[in-house]
Amino acid sequence: MRDKFLNLFHKVYNLKNKIAFFPAIMGIGGALFAYIMMFLENRGISKYILDFLPELVINNTETARVILTTFIAGLISIMVFSFSMVMILLNQASSNFSPRLLPGLISNRRHQIILGVYLFTIIYCIFILVFIEPSGKKYQLPGFSVLISIIFMVYSLAAFIYFIHSISQEIQINNILLSIFTSSENKLKKIIEKEKKINATKPDTENWTSYNAKCSGYFNTISTKTLLKLSKENNIKIEIVSNKGAYCNESDILFKVDKEVNEKIIETIYTNFNFSKGELIDNNYLLAFKQITEVAVKSMSPGINDPGTAINAIDYLSQLLILRVQKQDIDLVEDDDEILLVLNSINFNDLLYNVMAPLRIYCAHDIIIVRKLLALLKNLKTKAIKTEYKNSIDSEINLLLTDAKREIANESDIKKLEELGIKT
Repeated sequence: MRDKFLNLFHKVYNLKNKIAFFPAIMGIGGALFAYIMMFLENRGISKYILDFLPELVINNTETARVILTTFIAGLISIMVFSFSMVMILLNQASSNFSPRLLPGLISNRRHQIILGVYLFTIIYCIFILVFIEPSGKKYQLPGFSVLISIIFMVYSLAAFIYFIHSISQEIQINNILLSIFTSSENKLKKIIEKEKKINATKPDTENWTSYNAKCSGYFNTISTKTLLKLSKENNIKIEIVSNKGAYCNESDILFKVDKEVNEKIIETIYTNFNFSKGELIDNNYLLAFKQITEVAVKSMSPGINDPGTAINAIDYLSQLLILRVQKQDIDLVEDDDEILLVLNSINFNDLLYNVMAPLRIYCAHDIIIVRKLLALLKNLKTKAIKTEYKNSIDSEINLLLTDAKREIANESDIKKLEELGIKT
């Protein structure tokens, strides 16, 4: 039962990134609130308020119907316009920047809630309009509910104004990059802080029992707290072999256990892994490196030719890489000074190569971008905490200079590279 609950929780958790998730919930809320108001109307709330504050109650049937009909038609038009703006934003981000940005833009919580406010108000007004009876008696007219619909409409108009402001900000690449960078930076800082509290080394896992993945997909999340509790209860140690965010095939090794355990424990371990067919930066800070790199590469394409955006992307990559060199290639989870969980991550050498390789290919012809990349690598080398990190950086510097010398024919530009203190 607990395993089924965990699977259901993961599915519901992933739904929050769908553009229709919050609008659907708020639409249901609009219907429920309309029924609550009808319950109060049947108890005479409009008649009660009419006796004390008659100016707050609309007591004309035709006026109420015209107001609700106008609200419904107007809000439908506003909602269609808002959805069209979202689609334009997604199309522009995909064509000008990178298709990988779409999941993050679709899961924008503010836009989902604004669309939900529209749907809430529309459904509420429709139900109140249906509940109005063809009678002129004041106590039969839900005048107070109509007043509430006016308040919701004013709030919807305010949300629409905010939406126009927000969408104009979201469509700017600087804000998109900043959002990606901030999310990844916060995750990296938390991981580094946890790592500083651990003074242990990785145990030898060479002879541990291996278990393969049961399904294919992107390895998104894992319940480390549950696995830690399981390890303590059964006196076992677990190594998560697959890198978080990596695509796993069914034949790939998913995890290792330090000793033989029964099938029930193994099945429990499997239930703590969550796979999906897409990548989300909320669950994987490494995706930020991939997204920002693709933005820089796309901006240097002949069709776009925007070196300024590439420079901004490189600045954000520089800050993220500086944080990454302060971190080990593995994450250790301990309890009572004993390592119980080992979580592998992509090593720094592979990460730096994956970032630099496309930048070298598409940007080596631009002296300004090459200088910017060399400055990034030089600064990164001063922050590296391990010798192998510095060796990887030196290797990338040599590769970048080799590609730049092949693409840049002007000797003066080559001398500009030497001014950075790196002899070609």
